[in-house]
Formats: sequence, C-alpha cells, structure tokens
Amino acid sequence: ESCLFLLPVRGSEGLYMVNGPPSFTESTAFQRDSGKNCKAVAFSKDGSLFAWCNGEKVHVADVSRAELVRSLDLPKAVCLEFSPGSNVLATWQPYTTAKDGTAGTPNLQLHEVKTGKCLKAFIQKKMQNWCPRWADDESICARNVNNEVHFFENNDFNTIANKLHLQKVNDFVLSPGPQPTKVAVYVPGSKGAPSFVRLYQYPSFGGPQAALANKSFFKADKVTMLWNKKATAVLVLASTEVDKTGASYYGEQSLHYMGASGESAALQLPKNGPIYDVVWSPNSVEFCVVYGFMPAKATVFNLKCDPVFDFGTGPRNAAYYSPHGHVLVLAGFGNLRGQMEVWDVKSYKLISKPVASDSTYFAWSPDGEHFVTATCAPRLRVSNGYKVWHYTGSLLHSHEVPAGEEMWQVSWQPFPDGVFPARSIRYQAVPSGLPGAETKPAQAYRPPALRNRPGTSSKLHEEEPPQNMRPQGGSDKPLSKTALKNQRKHEAKKAAKQEARGEAPQEPPQPPAPRSAVPATTSGDPELDKKIKNLRKKLKAIEQLKEQAAAGKQLEKNQLEKIQKEAALLQELEDLELGL
Repeated sequence: ESCLFLLPVRGSEGLYMVNGPPSFTESTAFQRDSGKNCKAVAFSKDGSLFAWCNGEKVHVADVSRAELVRSLDLPKAVCLEFSPGSNVLATWQPYTTAKDGTAGTPNLQLHEVKTGKCLKAFIQKKMQNWCPRWADDESICARNVNNEVHFFENNDFNTIANKLHLQKVNDFVLSPGPQPTKVAVYVPGSKGAPSFVRLYQYPSFGGPQAALANKSFFKADKVTMLWNKKATAVLVLASTEVDKTGASYYGEQSLHYMGASGESAALQLPKNGPIYDVVWSPNSVEFCVVYGFMPAKATVFNLKCDPVFDFGTGPRNAAYYSPHGHVLVLAGFGNLRGQMEVWDVKSYKLISKPVASDSTYFAWSPDGEHFVTATCAPRLRVSNGYKVWHYTGSLLHSHEVPAGEEMWQVSWQPFPDGVFPARSIRYQAVPSGLPGAETKPAQAYRPPALRNRPGTSSKLHEEEPPQNMRPQGGSDKPLSKTALKNQRKHEAKKAAKQEARGEAPQEPPQPPAPRSAVPATTSGDPELDKKIKNLRKKLKAIEQLKEQAAAGKQLEKNQLEKIQKEAALLQELEDLELGL
C-alpha cells in the first residue's frame, strides 16, 4: 500500500510533512519551511488544502498537486481556519488599539480562497471562539457579537441576514450535516437566575415557543455543547471553576442531555467526582463518559441515558472513538501514566493495552486503523516527539526531536467520510518492526520497607470490573436498579471493612487468598500512633453512618459531610502507614 495520508509536524525545527503508514518518511512533495516562527497550520475539511503562517506570510497549498495556491501578506496571523467547503480562509491576529487610544484595525479577516481577496474584516478582540462558524454547506455563517449571534447567508458578509438576540448569549454551536441547521445557544445565569441552553432551528428565533428544547441549570461557569453527527441531540457539560465542597480541584461538573425534539434530562452518574471527558459515538445513538475520582469509571450510555456498557474503573481521563465508531480508546494522559485500553465496541472486548507515557495529544488517523500519540511543548518541554500505533497495540513508528528542540503540534490530514471503508476488527497484533516498545507503565512508588513483599498490594480504592449493562435475553433477568444498588452497597461495605482492617479489597473474580491477621503496626512514635488510631476511629464512625444510611435512616447534614471525607481520610491513613 502506498501512503494515503500525511502528518504535518510543527516545532522549533520548522514545519514539515511526514508520509503516514507504512513509510513514515518526510514528504518530498511538501517543501520544509525551516522558519522557527510557524504559529499555526490548518487543513481544509476534506484535506485537499493546507495553510500555514510563518511570521511573514500565510501560505495556502494544494496538497494533491503539491503546489502553492496563494500567499497572503499577514505576518501577525496566529490562527487559521478554512470554511467547511474550502471557499473561505479565516485568519486572526491579536487585536491592538492605536497609540492614541482610538479603535484598532479589524484583526479577523475572511479571504476568498479562489481569488485571495478579503471578503470582510471584523474587530474580534478575544482569541477564544475567534472563528465564525459555518453550516457544512456554507449556506449560513454565524458569529457572536456583543451577546447576539449574527447570521450571514451564502458568504455574503456585508448583510446580516438574521440575529438571535437573548439577554446574554455567551456561546453557540451550529449542528453538523445537511439543512436545516439547528443552533444550540448558552446563556449564563446571573443574579440568582439559572444558566440555560436552548436549541433553535434556523431561522425561527422569534417568540417563547420558537425553541426546540430548553434546559436550565445552576452551577455553571463554563459550558461545552456537543452535537451528535446526525444533529438529533446535544450533550451539555456544565462546570464551575471551583468546587464549593472542596472535594475536587477540577470544580464541579454536571452533564445534561437535550434532544432536538424537546426531551431533556440530567445524567445521573453512579460515581462521584469530576467528569473528565464526554464523546459521542459516530453512530449518534451512544456516548461515552469518563468520570469519578480516580480510578475513574467509563460508561457508554444510549439516547435514553441508560447505561449500555460499563468499563469498570481504571487510570483514565479521556475517550476517543475511531472514525467509523468500531473501536474506542480509553486513555490516561496528562497527569496519568499514558495507559490506553483499546476496546472493540461491537462485542465490548478488550483488543490491546498499549502505553504511551507523557502524552499530551492523541488522534485517530482517517483510516480508523492507526492513531498518533505525542508529547508537545509547551505542555512538556522535554523528550518531545510522536508515536504512530496500530490499534492492535503495535508501535509502528516513533520519532523524538533532537535535544534542545521542541515539537509544538502534530496532526493528521483529514479526509471526507466514506473514503476509507470500515474494516473488520483484528485482535492479533500487527507486526511492529520496532524493538521493545514499552508495554508496562511506570510502577507506583513503594517505600523500601514494602518492596519485595509478596502480595501486599496497598490498594486505596475499590476497583470495579467491566460489565455489560444491556438487558440480557433468557432467564438471567438483569438486576433491578434497587438490587444492583444493594449489591454494590454490600460489596462497597465489604471492601471498606477490609480497608479499615488494613487489607486490600478483593477483586471479585479471584478466589480469596488466605490472609494472615495483620498485626497493629506501631511506629515507636507515640504521636504518629495516636494519629493513626484517630484516623481509624473516624473511618469506623463513617462506616457506621454508611450502614445507617443503607438501612434507610435520614442523615444530618454534618453526618453526610463526614461521609464525604472518607477518601481523603483513607489517603491520609495510607500515607501515614506507608511512611512507617
């Protein structure tokens, strides 16, 4: 097979293109731009055009013909984006006011790709959400101006065709796919009024009955709205900057479902803690959520917001569906150690568990067979580079930039849907050709006293195995919600009791190993012993409160607060005991 798609790499060594699998050589069709000042790159949606700015000009190249189409004199441009049909190139440069304090010149420019002429220039002060948004067929283009959304039609930017005016529109997203275009808008709450998200169908914005759906909620400083591919529903992730309970430095999140035909629901997640990631399956009828204090849970839900499959717990904070939706990667990047789980979505079987430590970026290739992981500056300044994997776990190519150099970005050339047919899932790892790809994550630190001891796994948290949540046929009726809850409570209680006794909770599938009684450890430091004793006492009290709650007793506010502190106390206890 010849290489089908490209991988641009941008960094302190300039900008160059790498041929994708299987060759991974530098593309000779694209001449390397060796300037150290390449601020941004962009492909058109179909991957046929490629634009970059190098601190002098913005260049646009035709990828298949490997020739320069045009250059625009925009030395200060730092952001670029093509419209979905490749007719317009939008550029943004930082806004500056004139020396005498009068308004500066317009810094957001829309250029016609065919002729290079500037169709319109706007003043756009903020970099966040700088780019106008188009419907996929470019019949509509919209931008947020002073709390209104202005709509233009057929790339005529001199006439505002429509306005959506609500008290303070903070953000909006247009639906993907064919007409009619739907618009999701977010209005933050103020003075005790809740925030809300509304769905409209363009251009019916008038009157209270015009909205297709409406969802209001408290606790939102920031909202992410995600349309599914078929534009039948939106997921709304609302988060506060700070968590008032002090339970998490991620702030508090809530997830809401809105259907274009009016139905809406707040999603109830079975584990407390942050929501790290939410992604739609390309099939538009399922979505995956990664959530809960570590080890985090991951669950796939259907459009009724019922769980379909639960992946149990693990070290993960991100989820990525392949372009065809056949494969799902759960990963722990950023402050986690780069472990990935590659799942077959149809049968919910685990395909592979590769490890890419220090990754700051992940992306599926357009063929749905490969993905790239990368370590980029400024997030990490050392050992920058990228790796290309086959989803069966094989590392096919690894490139690290020379010492002292940085890599800022790597990405795949996109392709229209349908160019690469979906292929059946393989479980057998494809040949790698690279020696010793790492498969084990860095191990957790263990104090010298605990090393080389058989089976003293000091597990802090309860771990849960994956389980299918789909109602099964036959006599094995799925457990009712209450039965499931009671079963979980029973297991949690058992695990908590074991933890309080200083044992590791048993994983359900394994037969219990014979355990010797754990002697009460004394450190010889009466202060420390006193602290440990106190912590155990508090944990025992929490255990009793939990049992009362399970028996149906209404707990007081201060008692509930006590229960919330359990994880922190367990952590403290483990730290003290490990310090022995």
